[in-house]
Amino acid sequence: MMYTSIEICAGAGGQALGLEQAGFHHVALVEIEKEYCDCLKRNRPKWNVICEDLHNFSGKSYRDQIDLLAGGVPCPPFSVAGKQLGPNDERDLFPQMLRLIEEVHPKVTMIENVRGLMSPSFDLYRTTILHRLYELGYHPHIKLLNASDYGVPQLRPRVIIIGIRKDLEDIFSYPTPCQGPTATVGDTLYDLMAANGWVGAKEWKMKANKIAPTIVGGSKKHGGPDLGPTRARQAWADMGIDGKGVGNEPPQKDFEGMPKLTPRMIARIQGFPDDWDFGNKKTAACRMIGNAFPPPVAKYVGKQIIKVLDNDIVNSNSKKEIS
Repeated sequence: MMYTSIEICAGAGGQALGLEQAGFHHVALVEIEKEYCDCLKRNRPKWNVICEDLHNFSGKSYRDQIDLLAGGVPCPPFSVAGKQLGPNDERDLFPQMLRLIEEVHPKVTMIENVRGLMSPSFDLYRTTILHRLYELGYHPHIKLLNASDYGVPQLRPRVIIIGIRKDLEDIFSYPTPCQGPTATVGDTLYDLMAANGWVGAKEWKMKANKIAPTIVGGSKKHGGPDLGPTRARQAWADMGIDGKGVGNEPPQKDFEGMPKLTPRMIARIQGFPDDWDFGNKKTAACRMIGNAFPPPVAKYVGKQIIKVLDNDIVNSNSKKEIS
């Protein structure tokens, strides 16, 4: 069965793609930035992409018709790389998410954010969010998941908040980490690094025998096409990668030195399929990729949500048979 969902702050489609792979049909995807909207439409022409400010989006017409309301609300208010203003940051969209939960009244809600949300300085705000979910009629769950536990070759911790509506049996549990080691950066990118016949590709693969540090996207005002701050760049250098910029093409046959990652390589590390089109603007593409939620993680969480929805149907059918 295909379950319905609404996605807010859809970005370049990482979470939406993963949830689609889990079995959800997106009734609407809301995103404010045109480049992101264009990316969504290029890759999924049939998706109903609503390109507007979330403050202007009403969920009232969808009330009691949606199985899942999901979204990765902006992370800068809680990011360790920012000023951590939390609820005092104008970019904080948790209030809008909670408004939409009240309007839509979905069976399940899923909210994604950065690890900083779990820091002691946000204990009160985090507790307030969970309490509000409970007031709205949901059993809240919260946990920090790491993308590398679900097949993504990257150290990317993310907080996942799940709300199960109280009229459903709450059997939700977070996905169990995958068995076996996560693929290294070398294993993940070897074919792309060797695409132009680079003779040093095999040697590079052996050196790049770790998972990647967190991919960063930056913002419109700050952050160009590079692989992050000094500490991250050193981690990339240890794997034989120049993190000071992003390349246009894989290294040529006789290339010497440390290669740069291309946007396609970065997207693969983020868990996107190779055919996901981010456009031709390198800076914009890197921002889209770096700010995305890894599709594989969304898929694993989505499958756990579907278990709850499947169980609800079974329970509903049992009640009908009894009556």
